[in-house]
Amino acid sequence: MAVANTVPDVGLPAWEKKQGMLGAQNGASSGPSSDDEVGEVRPTAAASDYEAQKMAEGEEKFHQLGWKQLTIVLVVTAVALGSLSLPGAFATLGMVAGVIVSVGLGLVAMYASYVIGQMKLKYPHISHYTDAGGMMFGKVGYAIISAMFVLQLIFTIGSHVLTGAIMFDNLSDSGACTIVFTVVSGILLFLVAIPPTFSEMAVLGYIDFVSIMAAIFITIIATGVRASELPGGVSSVPWSAWPKEDLTVAEAFVAISNIVFAYSFALCQFSFMDEMHTPRDFDKAIFTLGIFEIVLYTIVGALVYVFVGPDVRSPALLSAGPTVSKVAFGVAIPVIFISGSINTTVVARYIHGRFFKRSVIRYVNTPMGWATWIGLDAIITVLAWVIASAIPFFSSLLAISSSLFISGFTFYFPAIMWFMFICEGRWYAPKNWLLAGANALCFIIGIVVLGVGTYASIQDIIDRYNMGMVSDPFSCAPLT
Repeated sequence: MAVANTVPDVGLPAWEKKQGMLGAQNGASSGPSSDDEVGEVRPTAAASDYEAQKMAEGEEKFHQLGWKQLTIVLVVTAVALGSLSLPGAFATLGMVAGVIVSVGLGLVAMYASYVIGQMKLKYPHISHYTDAGGMMFGKVGYAIISAMFVLQLIFTIGSHVLTGAIMFDNLSDSGACTIVFTVVSGILLFLVAIPPTFSEMAVLGYIDFVSIMAAIFITIIATGVRASELPGGVSSVPWSAWPKEDLTVAEAFVAISNIVFAYSFALCQFSFMDEMHTPRDFDKAIFTLGIFEIVLYTIVGALVYVFVGPDVRSPALLSAGPTVSKVAFGVAIPVIFISGSINTTVVARYIHGRFFKRSVIRYVNTPMGWATWIGLDAIITVLAWVIASAIPFFSSLLAISSSLFISGFTFYFPAIMWFMFICEGRWYAPKNWLLAGANALCFIIGIVVLGVGTYASIQDIIDRYNMGMVSDPFSCAPLT
């Protein structure tokens, strides 16, 4: 039997590939060129029949994602318990500004993700956001954006370690050391992240979706019932249409950063689309998710704020009452660990694919493939646990990383991609005015979030230290 003597080069950075190959306009990846090009895999020895079979199985295994499954994995990435921080943002910004920011940022994020999809279709060899970074800024850009990509995903995993600990502490009332709960959270995140394909994660995604929607509805109903039982009913809750008094710039942008982070699914979009069997269907998923998020976030933020008022806690299910919050946390267990673990899968896919780019090991369907995959999953989870537990102001640090990184991944990087690679003709040509304006708006929003959001997050850490709200590293104290 004739056997191919090269390993597919799908793991190589897109910016290393032949420009003509990158310019392919279809949604399927092309094979390696026969010309001498930097980064191309050269035939070295005939692959065994076993390796050829495993490579073929691997290519099929990692291209099974349809647009409906893409929608689900995007929902898993985007809609987690962070959505229940929106009422707190509304309490800071006021109802009017809260609704405007929620809807406005949602529309901009949805358009920016559409640009990312166009980029993937035009340059199908982009496997992860890092490849687009290399195309925009060369080798230095690839290195910097790779670091941003990995750090943000690991920080997000760490946030789920802490969220899981808060959940266990709330459910147990045992007074156990918080470190015990964070270790249990880390173990669960590790186990759920073992499936290596996003199509497999999409199966878990349906459970995740039901979990978060149930937790949200329980929170809304419970806070509404508690408000109705107040003297004077819901109308007695002191919510406001306007920002809270003496609102500082730092407080305002911490609230805005929470909303920005809720729309941060673009970070993983290239990674997810790389597994699609029909990438051109991506827009169905993007628009479905975008509209769903805008409606959900605005309703949740507005209703819970109206029911609870300015003292709403974050996540808002903590405001549902001691008993109901336990029920809501119990229902939310799947979303905490499924939404967290998909970040592990994304960063592990990137690292594993790059390290074993010329080996059948990359397909995670051989003993060595599984061993290296599970080992990498464990290393990433442990690293996320250490960072989250060792840094006493980790939540504020996560806000800094979101301002530094999500501002680019969600807003100004897609705008740069449009101007550099997608715009047809001069950007200032009359036919491009509307799109140029939309992308300029994306860029400006991203830069503002980058600058002011980072300042606000750093100021928040300083304020926490001044108020004595920062605990010790690896503390047994309950998390709030």
